[in-house]
Amino acid sequence: MSNVLSVDKLKKLYLGKKPFLAVDEISFHLKQGEILGLLGPNGSGKTTTIQMLLGTLEYTSGTITYFGLDFSKHRSKILESVSFASTYTSLPYIMTVQENLDVFGRLYGLKKQVFRKRADELLERFGIFEKKHTRISSLSAGQVTRLMLVKAFFIEPKIVLLDEPTASLDPDIAREVCEFLLEQRERTGFSILFTSHKMEEAMQLCDRTVFLKEGKIIADDLPKNLAKTVSSCRLYLVVQDGMKRTAALAEEKGHSYQIENRTIQVALDEKQIPSFLGALTQKGIEYTNIKIEEPSLEDYFLHIAKRKNL
Repeated sequence: MSNVLSVDKLKKLYLGKKPFLAVDEISFHLKQGEILGLLGPNGSGKTTTIQMLLGTLEYTSGTITYFGLDFSKHRSKILESVSFASTYTSLPYIMTVQENLDVFGRLYGLKKQVFRKRADELLERFGIFEKKHTRISSLSAGQVTRLMLVKAFFIEPKIVLLDEPTASLDPDIAREVCEFLLEQRERTGFSILFTSHKMEEAMQLCDRTVFLKEGKIIADDLPKNLAKTVSSCRLYLVVQDGMKRTAALAEEKGHSYQIENRTIQVALDEKQIPSFLGALTQKGIEYTNIKIEEPSLEDYFLHIAKRKNL
């Protein structure tokens, strides 16, 4: 797959009495049809990067290239094919839903009958069609977020930049948004750059993840690969008889564990699970309800958030 977005040594330095380096010469790419997660703790530079990619914030140095074109020279042409949605941006509150979408449709040069048909389909999909003639000021935070997603997709872009798109949504609606993104990617082949603090969501959606901390990229890999670098599997057992012997065996083999009532959670590598279970059987320990939980992106996120040095 070809790259539709390439970022090379992108830097943002805020000058002043105490200069602040928000983004420190980061480089990454986004492939056609890829969903790339731009992840990291608060203050890591995610939103600053998105703003520079949109041209709403001037970058200090580096290059941004969309579709082989230099963003600094072809901004208007490029943004005809790039859209954006964020929980943290607002729309003119005195205008209605329909009026806001009409403005954006015209800005992208679409015919009225075309963009209204697309918008109505998406308003229906996100459950806010009946709010078409309602002012933005009367919508809930969740409804505004869904409207921002409608705005981002009804123009049928080639690249969508999403900054925390499900942050204010209820879990059921957030799940529907994730399903929508995967469906639309399959249908149109567009690319998504996606920021989120919901690691389970990122694990579900992202083909690849780039982690930022203190303005620097500290990892660029598949979500499952990053998860495996910092955490073992977690084995859950409900012990019928022999909890003390189970804990002693875990200690003997160097596995950390936690006990809650009759359930023990043991941290160990996947390849160690068969031998551990075999040792339990040999000791006559009775257990039921085996559950194996693989390392998650959440584990990796917590690890890098706590780590003091890059």
